[in-house]
Formats: sequence, C-alpha cells, structure tokens
Amino acid sequence: MTTAAFDSEAIRALAPSSLFSLEGRVAIVTGAAGGIGRWLAAGLGAAGASVVATDVDEAGLADLESTLAAASIDAAGVVADLADEDAADRIVDAALERFGAVHVVINNAAVNRRMPIAEMDPATWEWIMRVNLRLPYFLSQRAARAMIERREGGSIVSISSLNVEYALEHVSVYGLAKAGLSQLTRHMALEWAEHGIRANAIAPGFMDTPLAAPIWADSDVNRWILNRVPLERPGQPAELVGTCLLLASDAGSFLTGQTLFVDGGARAGGRWFHPDR
Repeated sequence: MTTAAFDSEAIRALAPSSLFSLEGRVAIVTGAAGGIGRWLAAGLGAAGASVVATDVDEAGLADLESTLAAASIDAAGVVADLADEDAADRIVDAALERFGAVHVVINNAAVNRRMPIAEMDPATWEWIMRVNLRLPYFLSQRAARAMIERREGGSIVSISSLNVEYALEHVSVYGLAKAGLSQLTRHMALEWAEHGIRANAIAPGFMDTPLAAPIWADSDVNRWILNRVPLERPGQPAELVGTCLLLASDAGSFLTGQTLFVDGGARAGGRWFHPDR
C-alpha cells in the first residue's frame, strides 16, 4: 500500500475542474431525451465527456443533439427502443464505432404505469420490468465487456428511486424494478471491482419530471409531498447532475456499490402535518 504524495501537484488536482473532469471519456445515457436524461447528458458533456444519447423519442433526441452541439458538446444520438432484444448491443456498438470506447454508462431510462396490485396485468408488469431492470442489466453487461477489454476501468451509474426504501401505493412494479436495480448495483460493484469498474446508483426523491406529472397534478398528493419533504418543493432534474458527476468521475474513485439518495430530506424523518400547506 502506498500513500499519495501531498505536494503542490496533488493539491492542484483537487480543483473541481480536475477532480470532476471527464475529458477524454465516453458516456452513454439512456432515456436521454427525457426530463432527467437530458440534464445528465448535458452535465456529462459539460464535464468534458463525449456523449452517446439514446432514446425511443426520435424528435426529442434530435432536439437534444442540436442543443448539446450548440454548447460545444460532442454527442451522438442513437434511436433505440429499450424493449428490443438487441438494444444493448446496438447502443454499445454505436458508442464504439463513433468514439472508440465506453467509460461511463448512465442507466436512466424508465417507464411506469400506476396501478393497484389487484389490477396489474402480466403485460404491463413485463413492460415495466423489461425497461427498468432487464435492459440496464444487459446494457451494463455489454458495456462492462468493452471496458474490460480496454483495461481502462469505468463507471456505471443507475437511476434508482426513493421507492426502493419507501413504498407507495400503485407503484408496486416500478418500486420492485428500482429495488432490483439498486441490488444489481451491488452485484456489479463486487464482480467488476477487479477490472476498475465502479457501480453506483442515484435514488431521486419526488422530482419535477414528465414521468411524475400525474402526482403533481393531484392537489391532495401535491400537498402531502410538500409536507413530507423538508425542503418543501420538488427536486429539479438539474439537481441530480452533481451527484452523477461525483459517481462518474475520479471525484468518486472510492465509491462503489452505493445507492445515494437525492430526495430533499424525505428519508430524514417525519414532521407534523400542516393542513394549510
């Protein structure tokens, strides 16, 4: 075991521009045209990464590409339906063909349909589990193989959910899939550590995104959330970028196997209900 030298060069390397830099790295972001995905893609690109953005929304992806290009971010869009059997191969192959490597994978794409357990049907169950868990499993596997072959290590960051620890009615399958994603993160961290590959997850709380629009549209649910979250507001997708950069860059070099909650304090505890809020 060696101790890093404490000198002027080491201190300069602590500057955020160095510590969080992704210069020379290639990042894949799934669900990149969505509310959270586009901000993560932009954040990775702003930190210096070349970005492979993938989504089923072709128009949204094209808009993202042009916006990133205007910000001088090198990005390539890959239209892909994550329910397709060959989606993982197509996405990673596109990254290798365009940029020659894969260093970071952001498993962000997600779908949901709010239904009571008693009404859930097998087709909906399969759809939610396939996109939210099965694809991240095999995309991570495919990307890790490319990382191992290049012997440069890498980072896999999966977007989990507050639902992995806090159950809510009508999201039983979504919560199940996200809990599986956090558990998968631990397994990947264990199996791929020897190759220099780190795996972590981010668990957002109540966010202001299109996927969460139905809950914010309900005034009673809206009031309940604002009473439940100490910061008394929804999280914004841009507020996940800092955590993502920590996990993707050398700033988080000793972080692996973790699920970090970015939830405005929702898990900190409970407060007395304020009916006027």
